[in-house]
Formats: sequence, C-alpha cells, structure tokens
Amino acid sequence: MKHWRTALAGLLALLATGFALVWFLPARWALPLFSSRLNGVRLEQVSGLLWDGRAGRVISARGEPLGEASWRLSRRALLGDNRLQLALHGPQLDFSGHMRGRSAAAAEWTQVSLRTDLGLFAPLVTLPVGQPRGQLRFDARRVQLRGGWPMALDGQLLWRDATLLTARNGTLPLGNLRMTVQASNGVLDGHLQDDGEGPLRIDGRLQLSPLARRFTADAAARDPASPLQRWLSGLGDTDEHGVTHINYSGGLAAAMNGGR
Repeated sequence: MKHWRTALAGLLALLATGFALVWFLPARWALPLFSSRLNGVRLEQVSGLLWDGRAGRVISARGEPLGEASWRLSRRALLGDNRLQLALHGPQLDFSGHMRGRSAAAAEWTQVSLRTDLGLFAPLVTLPVGQPRGQLRFDARRVQLRGGWPMALDGQLLWRDATLLTARNGTLPLGNLRMTVQASNGVLDGHLQDDGEGPLRIDGRLQLSPLARRFTADAAARDPASPLQRWLSGLGDTDEHGVTHINYSGGLAAAMNGGR
C-alpha cells in the first residue's frame, strides 16, 4: 500500500509540474510549436508568456519588417476554445482584433481595425486595371471566416490618396474613396463612392463570392481633359455627359453565363 501511495504522490506531483509549466509557459519556448502556422512570418525578440506575450520584431515572409506585436490568448485554448486578442503596430501596418475559433482562417473576428500602406503588398495585390497605391483603412464590427473567406461581414473601407499604377497611362490619382462592405452566406457586397472632392467621381457596386465577381459603376473625371478621363473611357461606354458606365464580371459563374 505504501508503494502505491508513493507512486500516486509522484504522479500527482508530475501532473502538477506539467500543469504549472503549461500555465506559465514562456512564449519563446512555445514559438517553435507554432512557427509552421505563421506562413513564413517570423517573430523575434519574443517575451512574456504564451498566454500574454510580445514580439519586438515581426518579419514578413518576404523579409520585410512589419513592426511589433502583442497578444493575449485565453487559457481556455487548453480546452479547445481559442480566444485571442492580437495587435500589430508598425510604420506601414497596424492591426488589432479579437478572434474566437479553431484558427485564424476559420474563426470569428470582432472589433477589427486595419491600416496599411498598399505599397507594402506590391506586387502581390493587383487589380485588373492596375496596381493600387495609397493608404487603406478597414474597420469591421464582425468578420466570420471559413477557409479564409468572409462568410459574414459588416465593415467600412477607406482608401485614402488612392492611386493606380497602370501600364499604358502611368500613375492615375483617384482621390479618397470609401466603401461600405457587407457579406452574408459568403457573398460580399460593397458600395463604392468618392468623397466629393477628388479627381474621380464614382458610384459603384462590387459583388464577390468564391465563384464570381462583378463590378458596376458610373464614373467620370472632374477634369474632362485629364488622362484619368481617357483611361475611364477605355473601361466602358461613355455617354454625352462624360460618364463612363463600367460593367465587369468574371469568375466561374460568369463564364458559365457567357460573361454577362
């Protein structure tokens, strides 16, 4: 009986030690366990605990410094209930948000705020009409992701000092553009407008889904003689008032319907 008590006491002591180690696990010790999930992003100068930590340097997969990050992870993650509060601050990128779910790509994000210089993502982010430049600000009360795609979303997007780099027309300033964005059942719907003062007048509607994309807009340059107006005229039919009617669709669903 004495041997059983000794063995039980040793087991309990081992479990207590393991529990304490996990409860107070240093973030730098846990980092190798999660590095494969960071898609090439590196965390350096890591301090604090796994549950409440900080990285003094965050390096992108392309080797660019993004800034510093801090996080708080609920210990409920030990029971499979991941709750994460994340903040990243840098000269070209600011992000903050609260996540709950199995992973960043299959989760619900709330209180999301993103500010970035679009030049940071060149040439990864390219529109059919050119490469975007300028400052992008995105705020959302809720984003529900599944496989990285927004199944539900309610947010606002501001593209400040919007500019397009085009192959034939050079750099085209667009001004400040704003879009309200909503998504339901995986279909994203956005309403795009200018601020009323920039070189571009536009009122458009964007729809995106995993199978199709569609963009319609009425657009015109405030200066009819500008290169912007000539560029717009190549995107659709221009009426007698100088307004270009843009109607673009693509993707699998559009192909099945003859691109209409």
